[in-house]
Amino acid sequence: MAALILVVDDDPVQRRLLEAMIRRFGYQSETADSGEAAVARLEAADRPSINLVILDLVMPDLDGMGVLTRMRQRGLQTPAIVQTAHGSIEAVISAMRAGALDFVVKPVGAERLQVSIKNALRVDALEDELRLATRRGAGELTFRDIGTKVENMARTLRLAERAAKSSIPVLIEGESGVGKELLARAIQGGSDRRGKAFVTVNCGALPENLVESILFGHEKGAFTGATEKHAGKFSEANGGTLFLDEIGELPLDAQVKLLRALQEGEIDPVGAKRSLKVDFRLVSATNQNLIELVKRGKFREDLFYRLNVFPITIPPLRARVADIPDLARRFIARFSAEEGKRVRGLSTEAAALLSSYDWPGNVRQLENAVFRAIVLADGDELTVAEFPQIAAQVQGFDLRIPPAPASAYATTAAPAFASPSSAEKPDPNVMSLLDESGDVRKLEELEADAIRFALNHYHGQMSQMARKLGIGRSTLYRKMKEIGVEAEMLGDAAA
Repeated sequence: MAALILVVDDDPVQRRLLEAMIRRFGYQSETADSGEAAVARLEAADRPSINLVILDLVMPDLDGMGVLTRMRQRGLQTPAIVQTAHGSIEAVISAMRAGALDFVVKPVGAERLQVSIKNALRVDALEDELRLATRRGAGELTFRDIGTKVENMARTLRLAERAAKSSIPVLIEGESGVGKELLARAIQGGSDRRGKAFVTVNCGALPENLVESILFGHEKGAFTGATEKHAGKFSEANGGTLFLDEIGELPLDAQVKLLRALQEGEIDPVGAKRSLKVDFRLVSATNQNLIELVKRGKFREDLFYRLNVFPITIPPLRARVADIPDLARRFIARFSAEEGKRVRGLSTEAAALLSSYDWPGNVRQLENAVFRAIVLADGDELTVAEFPQIAAQVQGFDLRIPPAPASAYATTAAPAFASPSSAEKPDPNVMSLLDESGDVRKLEELEADAIRFALNHYHGQMSQMARKLGIGRSTLYRKMKEIGVEAEMLGDAAA
């Protein structure tokens, strides 16, 4: 699902025009005819979250400044773009101080509005990533930091929120890469252990001969090489939360000690003469079917029932397609900042591509795909061209890479251009130089085709079109008017 934008204006004509432009840009939109209605929609917990507000400053009753004040008072962090018919410096300064990210003057042009929306969504995504990193490091991550627009994921979050308020052992199930550790951190952030130690152990990465030492600690001289005392992960998590990832990989010997630690609240460090009391909250996770492991004798049945008290299943990314654009925007914001790029977002076609792919590696795979795309990117938005490996696996999104030019030394070569009838499947990215009668087409016709292609390829971004075509914007507008493209655009906006 694309970003959801709320248009707030008491003028129905303005609402309709803005809504038409927003949908043409590839976003979803809702409208509100008053400031009170806007605040109520932003606070509605049972409806999809709003990604951006376009807010009129001058409205009866609660005006735009009043809405911004209410949002700040109630902790609503949705970014806002304000619009006004009077672009006075005082109004702009007041709106920015009240929390607005940008302002536009009525009537706003399509290109100006699109740039403002992309910048606002980019800034908001970057702020989300910064807040996420800060709270994650402080052990104060919340369920609101995860967020979702999909009901099955929302049910998972509601279930986890209930578990967080108790000390009950939680088992998180889900495919690799779905975000099990992130949910475990949110469970800690929603519990009375918020801000305390959060210790992560990947059970599948533990050396078999050092499992007990790493988990439960050891005394100095307990075995060859034990030159110092080691506390162990359970002691490190004392007072906080211990997250055992891939719990199904834990060796059977260690499973016995883990069961005792859960039942008695005590651990036995290797070589110690007495047990140690530990106070920890256990959250475990697995991408395997533990019942099958129990049947095969690879996992203790008594430990399974001790861990499986409160199971929570995270749906795979392919079952929460509506979350993909928001996740992608957050990754774009983070990696753009890290790589020093100024990528503002996804093209409409690229967003459709990411939403059409199955993502067997789930959120982790999406994150890595966006990282690679940012490194490849030259423009201000990611297109299908930056996701070649994904596009190759989704029907309808092939990149149509043109063949390499023929060698100058070749004895025979195919003609550089051909009429549509000369090929079984004409490439839509190749312009024909000949008409149906075999004569060379007029320059005016070729130029018109090039402009129409650029308009579609760059999604109506006039500055980028002019730059790539090598002409000035005023010249581009004039040529578009001559070939009737301007009328087509206006007709689309009013539809």
